Amino acid sequence: MNHLQTSPSSLQTSLNTPEAQLLTKFFSAGVKAVMGKQAVIHAMSKNKPVTADLIVAVGKAASSMCLGALQEMEKPCEALVVTKYQHANQTLLDDPAVTVIECGHPVPDENSLQAGAMLLTAIKQMHPASKLILLVSGGASAVAECLPKEMTLQQWQEITNQMLAQGANIGQINSQRKQTSLIKDGKLLTHFKGSEVQVYAISDVEGDDIAVIGSGIGNINRLQSKDIKAQVKLIGTNQVARDAVALSVSNAGYTVQLNEETLYQDVNEIAPTIAKQLIEGEKGVYIWGGEPTIILPEQPGEGGRNQSLALMIAQHLAGHDNITVLVAGTDGSDGPTDAAGGIIDGNTALEMDLVKDALSRADAGTFLRQSGNIFITGPSNTNVMDLVIAIVD
Repeated sequence: MNHLQTSPSSLQTSLNTPEAQLLTKFFSAGVKAVMGKQAVIHAMSKNKPVTADLIVAVGKAASSMCLGALQEMEKPCEALVVTKYQHANQTLLDDPAVTVIECGHPVPDENSLQAGAMLLTAIKQMHPASKLILLVSGGASAVAECLPKEMTLQQWQEITNQMLAQGANIGQINSQRKQTSLIKDGKLLTHFKGSEVQVYAISDVEGDDIAVIGSGIGNINRLQSKDIKAQVKLIGTNQVARDAVALSVSNAGYTVQLNEETLYQDVNEIAPTIAKQLIEGEKGVYIWGGEPTIILPEQPGEGGRNQSLALMIAQHLAGHDNITVLVAGTDGSDGPTDAAGGIIDGNTALEMDLVKDALSRADAGTFLRQSGNIFITGPSNTNVMDLVIAIVD
């Protein structure tokens, strides 16, 4: 299988304006600052020598994070990597000491259950003096799962799909998963009988709480022995990404007018608020972070929350040719599509009837693809929620 390994330098958009190119550069700077491999290397370099008997990496950034950890190991170490389809690195796939399993996201599948069973077995088999490094990133709660006997995979998939369609936020989804799962909310680590566990986490949740990231799969509060040395290190957040964007903006000679993490409402509420701020705001660059929600119709079209939000903002900015906006997921994916989001300006939504129709059918992705406003990055090796970056000239 060909595994796409796309770096921020290969971001693609058909909107070929100077502003769009600048926004792509700014987004790239934000993603690069929180990429899994670099973030792990930076964190581990402060605590050498680094040793472990097993590395377990779970989530969308698991492959990249594992590469960083293996590079920093004083001695060779076995690893188990659980990640989303098309997110595995070929170097790890070719390494006989590394087991890689790719699974469903955002809806768990049979591979997710297999991965959950493999995680449980690996942790249970670790000897009393062993050391574990656990690498956690967003997506961990879907790609690895272990269900109680009374819950079938089909039932769990139906519950997940229902939550997604009703616009549940990541906190609500994680709360449900923590209650149901046999490995979330720190339950996986209750089976660890070794001497030391180090958790390195890249956050995709508001508040950056390890008890919430990946539905708490890296939560150390349930460890069964007080003699186990345990530590959690947060190595990537939306704030780190936004601050890197801001630095790139300043280096380009632009003024940062706003930098905040407030994207936690429904996209229908966020879009007019952002548009109003941009229309009424001073010249410069505006940066938002977070993870909006969206309610889907029964038969949604192509797209995800970022593509929908981008087109909704474009709808409110129609005719304002001094404003360009990028809306994208830092993980490089938006819904069940190959796009991360969209880049729009005042000319994107001039055909208002077509825009309204696309939005009513949750088909923003098709519109943006046809209009040349789609934004594609491929897997980015990180996941710190979403970014909205806007230039007002």
